[in-house]
Amino acid sequence: MDLLPDSAPLATKLQNTLIQYHSIGDSEWRIAKKTKDATVWRKPSEEFNGCLYKAQGVVEDVTNRIVDHIRPGPYRLDWDSLMTTMDIIETFEENCCVMRYTTAGQLWNIIAPREFVDFSYTTSYEDGLLTCGISLDYGEMRPNFVRGFNHPCGWFCIPLKDYPSHSLLTGYIQTELRGMLPQSAVDTAMASTLTNFYSDLKKALKT
Repeated sequence: MDLLPDSAPLATKLQNTLIQYHSIGDSEWRIAKKTKDATVWRKPSEEFNGCLYKAQGVVEDVTNRIVDHIRPGPYRLDWDSLMTTMDIIETFEENCCVMRYTTAGQLWNIIAPREFVDFSYTTSYEDGLLTCGISLDYGEMRPNFVRGFNHPCGWFCIPLKDYPSHSLLTGYIQTELRGMLPQSAVDTAMASTLTNFYSDLKKALKT
C-alpha cells in the first residue's frame, strides 16, 4: 500500500481504541515484570496472536515535557536506547505525522533489527495528554531489516493531583515483531524493553 490514509478518521479510531484499553479491568492483566521504575502487565491481544502489554510508573516531571520526549521529534532518538534511526516522512498537522524508524537487535541478536512505519497522533486527555500510534504498510522496506508492525499503541500521561510536577505514565504496546521468533523470546524482550523505556526516559528528563 503506497497511499497514506486520511489522517482524521484514523486518529479518532486510534484514540478511541486506546481509551478502551485504558478501561480494561485490573483482573484481566497478568504481571510480566516489575522494577523500581515501572510495572509491566500483559494479556492476550485481540489484534494478533501475541500480547497487549500495559506499563505504568510515576515520572518526576510535568506532562508536556514527558510527552515531548516520547512522541516523534528531536528528543526521542537521543535517549531511547532501542531506537537507532527516526525520520518523519509526512506531517499532517503539528500533532499528527507518519514516521519511519529502526530498532536495534535484542537478546544477543536473537531478535534482529526491525523497521517500522507508524502513524502518530498526540491529543489532550483528561488533565494530561495521550500520544498514540499504529503501523502502516507503507514504503519500501530497508535491506537487512525485518518490517515489524505496531498494532494500536500509546501512552497516557496524567499529572498527579497532589503532585502536579509528577506524572503517571501508562503505556499500551502490542508490537508484532514478525519473523520466526519463539514467543518466550518476544515476551522477555517486550517486558525488558518497557521497563528500560522508563529508566531511559527518567535519565533523559534529569539532564
